[in-house]
Amino acid sequence: MADDLRPDAAPHRGSNVSLAERARRIRRHALRMGEVQGQGYIAQALGIADVLAVSYFHALTYRPEDPEWDGRDRFLLSIGHYAIALYAALIEAGIIPEDEIETYGSDDSRLPMSGMAAYTPGMEITGGSLGHGLAIAVGFCLALKRKASGSFVYTLFSDGELDEGATWEAALSAGSFGLDNLIGIVDVNNMQADGPSTGVLDFEPLAPKFEAFGWFVQRVDGNDIDGLVRAFDAARTHPGRQPRLVICDTRMAKGVPFLEARERNHFLRVDKDEWQQAIRIIDAGMTS
Repeated sequence: MADDLRPDAAPHRGSNVSLAERARRIRRHALRMGEVQGQGYIAQALGIADVLAVSYFHALTYRPEDPEWDGRDRFLLSIGHYAIALYAALIEAGIIPEDEIETYGSDDSRLPMSGMAAYTPGMEITGGSLGHGLAIAVGFCLALKRKASGSFVYTLFSDGELDEGATWEAALSAGSFGLDNLIGIVDVNNMQADGPSTGVLDFEPLAPKFEAFGWFVQRVDGNDIDGLVRAFDAARTHPGRQPRLVICDTRMAKGVPFLEARERNHFLRVDKDEWQQAIRIIDAGMTS
């Protein structure tokens, strides 16, 4: 199904709210959720906010009022602990009401601390076990092909998940099957639970590896919105019968300088009084 057959599905396109402002709001939503519980994978959420802004307010086709609409593009979050970031994007997109921020991580909340599809509107898969998202995406893409659907499957996974064999089996399968409806996004922040990702298991040079498996690959600064827009557009319109990958080099805690300067850690600790300090910094960067 061509994009021009689904014009009513993307009311966010043509909005007078800039992508930079969307990213700022996503960061703010994530910080507010982190403050509720006094914790969360906030460094990753701040780092990936620009990617999510471009995904939800430039690239994806969806209906906020109908998150299960069959004609939607799918956005799969393989990195379950990034749920705080995706919730922030879903709130900004109008899929989840903003007043649910105060329920984050609480009993009976639709916003558990690790993403679960059965709980949350717009959460396509449960991503707690790392390394499975790209393989699930291959299944989604094959099913959509069988239905003759024009929808794309966007899949966000982490550089740490490159340690997993299932990721590479999925990459090989996607290339072999010519899944041109698959757009992979890998967050390269070079940090995982055991330390710097390239120090745990060096995956570089990354682009040539995926290219050898038959992918169309681009590498961009994941905090450069203009660069992300160009890369996502090129991925969507690439003429080859190939899966597409956008490698995004991101900076953890982007947008809050005192957190950016803190010693890099997989789980960044934020003191009680620092949440509001961070929010004030984000508010000072308003663009609209």
